[in-house]
Amino acid sequence: MTTAQIAAIDPTNLRDSAYRSLHDAFTRGAFAPGDVLSLRSLAEQLGTSMTPVREAVRRLVAEGALIDTRSRKLLVPAFDARRMKDLKLARLALESLILDQSMSNIDAAGIDTLKAILERSSDLSQDGPDLVQNYDFHFTLYRMSGSDVLLHIIEALWLQYGSYLNLIINHCDVLHIQEHKFHSAIINALEQNDRGAAQAALIGDIEQSFSVLQNYIDTPLSPT
Repeated sequence: MTTAQIAAIDPTNLRDSAYRSLHDAFTRGAFAPGDVLSLRSLAEQLGTSMTPVREAVRRLVAEGALIDTRSRKLLVPAFDARRMKDLKLARLALESLILDQSMSNIDAAGIDTLKAILERSSDLSQDGPDLVQNYDFHFTLYRMSGSDVLLHIIEALWLQYGSYLNLIINHCDVLHIQEHKFHSAIINALEQNDRGAAQAALIGDIEQSFSVLQNYIDTPLSPT
């Protein structure tokens, strides 16, 4: 396992900052299914004491991102094909719903904001998709719905999906993905106020990622 990149925390608000930094790391696929972590290693990466990390880990365990084992080791849940399918169905249903609500509120300025995210330069040091850019696009769009309830549930889904995302970005098939094909199609649909086309593009985007996961099941990634 390579060392995950975890953002530095705000020393003025250690508790919330430690949770947010770890939450973001899990969401963007910093950890893979089956990874074993420890409070000490996480605290060292965050540059803080173990107390705020311990509280952050409790929240992540409650949210399904981690398992606190009897040996006190922290375990990222192992890959599970049934869980993967459940996450896919949940994302398709809830993200389609929140997209529809966002389309009722979005204006030209909102569309320009989404375009600016796609036009933002990617981190050229990475070989795969820009996961921060991907996250920013989706959640900027979803926040336009004004639904705190749906947004919170979808954030929880992405948190659990994060370890599967790690498999996606490390699979050879990711090199064949047109990263912003469906994002651009969503923007085109928003400009035309075409709800059907927007929904189709979103579904295509989600299914594209899960198709790589299916390929992972069929042809697992060899250790490097």
